Amino acid sequence: MGKNIGIDLGTTNSCISYLEGREALVVPNPEGARVIPSVVAQTHEKKRIFGNAAKRQMITNSKNTVWGIKRLIGRKFGSSEIKEIGKRVGYDIVEAANGDIKVKLAENLYSTEEISGMFLGYLKGIAENYLGEAIGDTVVTVPAFFNDAQRQATKVAGEIAGLNVTRIINEPTSALIA
Repeated sequence: MGKNIGIDLGTTNSCISYLEGREALVVPNPEGARVIPSVVAQTHEKKRIFGNAAKRQMITNSKNTVWGIKRLIGRKFGSSEIKEIGKRVGYDIVEAANGDIKVKLAENLYSTEEISGMFLGYLKGIAENYLGEAIGDTVVTVPAFFNDAQRQATKVAGEIAGLNVTRIINEPTSALIA
């Protein structure tokens, strides 16, 4: 059994924490920062990168840098929100056959759950490296306004990442508990 973690899966930045006794501690990213940009990208050399490294290429490789996936997850392509978001991002958002959203990353189409799962897998790796052990159960925070489809899609993303997501909780609830 591994260490249980909590992930504040943010639109802009994310954070990983764990309990040491009764104290909640934050897992730093490989560069030592306590927050990790919620960005997934692929370089021109076809290497997938995450966090700060991905954020650094947002201007020079915007077509292959996905950010704000949390705004898309669990939504349908035809929604007015998606049309507005599509105007502000550099990557392509396309409609899947079932009306869901697909995101183009380096000539491949991925579901929002897959993109989020890639990022959650990166966070899992950071936590495992820092803690020196496998991850047990995971709690992920989402905005209080997330509907059931968005919550379920977030849980699926966690499963894609190899996490055992035991709870999806509201961000205000996690703040209250903290």
